[in-house]
Amino acid sequence: MRTAWAVVLGIVLAGIAVWWLGRDDAPAASRDTASPISSRPDPGSPSQRPLYRWRDDAGVVQLTNTPPKGRPYEAVDVAALERRNVFDPASAPAPTE
Repeated sequence: MRTAWAVVLGIVLAGIAVWWLGRDDAPAASRDTASPISSRPDPGSPSQRPLYRWRDDAGVVQLTNTPPKGRPYEAVDVAALERRNVFDPASAPAPTE
C-alpha cells in the first residue's frame, strides 16, 4: 500500500513541476482580455515619445526629447530600436543535419 501512495505522490509532484516550469509569466487578466490594440504601449510611455539626435558646438552627440533650435537634428525611432533584437525560438526553422 505504501508503494501505491509513493507512486501517487510522485505523479502529483511531477505534475506540479511540469505546471511550474511551463507556466506563463503574463498576468491572468492581460492573457484573457488582451486585444492587439490594448497590448500596445500608450503614446505617453517613454518608448513612444520622440527623441532627437544632434551635435553640440563641441561635436558631442546629444540625445534629447526636444529638438534643438537652429541646428540640424535627426528624429530617433525608439520603438524600432526596441523591436530590433527580438528572436522567437518557436518561429525558428528546425536545424538540419
